[in-house]
Amino acid sequence: MFRRVAILSALVLLSGALVLLTWRGYAAPAAHPGADSAVIPVDVELVLAVDISYSMDPDEQAVQREGYVQALTSRAFLRALKEGMHGKIAVTYFEWAGYTEQKVIVPWRLIDGPESADAVAAEIANAPYRRAARTSISGALLFALPLFESSGYRGARRVIDVSGDGTNNNGQLVTLARDETLAKGITINGLPIMLKRPTPSMMDIDQLDVYYEDCVIGGPGAFVVPIREREKFTEAIRTKLLLEIAGRVPPARIIPASADKPRISCTIGERMWQDRWGN
Repeated sequence: MFRRVAILSALVLLSGALVLLTWRGYAAPAAHPGADSAVIPVDVELVLAVDISYSMDPDEQAVQREGYVQALTSRAFLRALKEGMHGKIAVTYFEWAGYTEQKVIVPWRLIDGPESADAVAAEIANAPYRRAARTSISGALLFALPLFESSGYRGARRVIDVSGDGTNNNGQLVTLARDETLAKGITINGLPIMLKRPTPSMMDIDQLDVYYEDCVIGGPGAFVVPIREREKFTEAIRTKLLLEIAGRVPPARIIPASADKPRISCTIGERMWQDRWGN
């Protein structure tokens, strides 16, 4: 377990979307592998991990996917792309649900301008919709780790972007998977989807953004962008991509480091599942 040194957080308004930016200090990450000259340098290697569990209704899935499609082809994203040192990024997109339920929808692709961004967006848009049981954020993180090793790219940063509408209730504890990911020098950002009123029958919680902040995200510059309004979905995803791609990180204000204990239990999803189903 890494010793948390400090937490810096900021509330900023960027492109009309509320962004909660959380900085955390950890022990020095492992060195980035790969000095192979055949590896293509990029500004960031970005894994988009998208929730397709049954708690995501078909309309939410459609809105979520459309948000990525529109954000990747937006002028703001393409401008930010060119501001990077290399002017290009590598992206892969996979869907996840339970601990053993992950599927790559778009393998690693290079985005270096409008044409390649359009091509990636079209791959996402044209993929068949599917849903699956349970919610395993930990499974998604652990599935993402080996994707970096076979990417064929070398990013100045490596980022896993997890979007979902529920807590971890299947597989390894999310904090263990988080810490294993951070130990490899990978940053985890979160996109908690909070469009529906929480209901006990669906095992929802009304502080999903807090859960993501305290239990899921981590690494240098890690942040959470909560989505509470359907019409703000695309805007929020675009804002998140701008932060991830171009490093447009707003100034953070220092607050007291009081987070040795999370504000919400990181096993709340597992306990809610056990209380309801007994396993």
